[in-house]
Amino acid sequence: MSLTLCNLHFTKRPEKIIYLSNALIKNFQLSGKKNIHIRLGKNRIQVNLKPMKKSGKHIYLSSGVRSAIQVPTTGGILVKNVEGDEVHLGPLIGILSDGPLSATKPFGSRTGFVKQLLREGNQKSYTFGFTPRDIDWGSETVYGYFLNSSGGFVRKRVPLPDVIYNRLPSRRSDFSHSTNQLRDRFERRNIPFFNWSFFNKSDIYKLLEDDQTVNGYVPESHLNPSMELINEMLEKHQIVYYKPSSGSLGQGIYRLTYLPSRGYFCRYRKAGGNVLLRFKTFKSLARMLKSKLGSVSHDYVAQQGIRLIEIDRCPIDFRFHMHKNGNNKWVVVGIGAKKAGKGSITTHIKNGGSLMTPEQALTKTFGSRSSEVLQKTKDVAIKLAEAIEFHHKHVLGEIGFDLGIDQEEHVWMFEANAKPGRSIFRHPQLRTEGKASVEHIVDHCLYLSQFHQREDL
Repeated sequence: MSLTLCNLHFTKRPEKIIYLSNALIKNFQLSGKKNIHIRLGKNRIQVNLKPMKKSGKHIYLSSGVRSAIQVPTTGGILVKNVEGDEVHLGPLIGILSDGPLSATKPFGSRTGFVKQLLREGNQKSYTFGFTPRDIDWGSETVYGYFLNSSGGFVRKRVPLPDVIYNRLPSRRSDFSHSTNQLRDRFERRNIPFFNWSFFNKSDIYKLLEDDQTVNGYVPESHLNPSMELINEMLEKHQIVYYKPSSGSLGQGIYRLTYLPSRGYFCRYRKAGGNVLLRFKTFKSLARMLKSKLGSVSHDYVAQQGIRLIEIDRCPIDFRFHMHKNGNNKWVVVGIGAKKAGKGSITTHIKNGGSLMTPEQALTKTFGSRSSEVLQKTKDVAIKLAEAIEFHHKHVLGEIGFDLGIDQEEHVWMFEANAKPGRSIFRHPQLRTEGKASVEHIVDHCLYLSQFHQREDL
């Protein structure tokens, strides 16, 4: 296989003809060939090949070829030569999301992020956004959203993509029957699809509990625990977090504390404020939890509480944004340190937490050893990502970890997210990492679509 970055142009000739500059004829070893196959996505046709005396790496497609395989635009594009007589344009990278029926914001609050991906991807591929309703399974095409020269959206019909990055916005849409059918249809067509779906907290804990390489980084966790088990955990650890297995943004979390001399305490968030309740007995605490949660408690996890490092007596944890790179290796791309607000049970920014760089946070707690501690935590994050990928049955390319460091410098994993939020990249000193995150997503799409080796123009 030969792969190169080319300039692609259109001509108005109706015949099915492709013109290649002499450099490409030589590069793809097509000298003397009269007919070849050209492909975009799943569309493949035979065309007449004409050499062209033009310096550089250029392809000219007649209107007959363009319409037959549904090539969306001109410009810089990766091209690979397969098995001697096929020229494959692309790749077609599809960004799957959803939103309101809006011409300017078709992906709702995620529209800006989708545009970032399209701008980055279009430097070397055909990248477009789409929603489930944009797919025509009968013709195996997608009516996608492409960027025009002014940065707005233009709709074009293209073949099914070579690879899909899944950013469906909610658990409800991600786990619906229609989305499961959609994923299965792409899988049957051998179209790589990442990330498959949101993680369920309890599923991730279960994946790792028997893995000797990483289970020491996961706090004791139990799905659907009995009140008797929660009581045992409180006596053992003094702090237990009781949280929804499929929750996000710190919603529905209870922080339970047992102090033998003072009783039982419960902190949680209500109506934008922090609530603290004290109970003399565990039975009264259990009664309160049952009355608040009712049948919902069957999808709750009890997790060992960790005494984290603190700044100004406020706990600190870290969001590690992990990506697969263009060589299919896990790397740490961005890290945000999150400081809990006064009285808050989580470090979420929306719940009063504040964001700083890891260097700022660790220097305050470890001084001159901050770089050593940070590197150790990065190594743990990579081990965890590799372990989850090993045990997970679907394609992964991105993970967000919530990690903590306790007062003995041990690293703990509290949560893993398949579709991590991007709020840490709003920090002025993390914007470069935010750009790198977008670049890694596109590079992993190139890898999965087998367009990952490239040459310069």
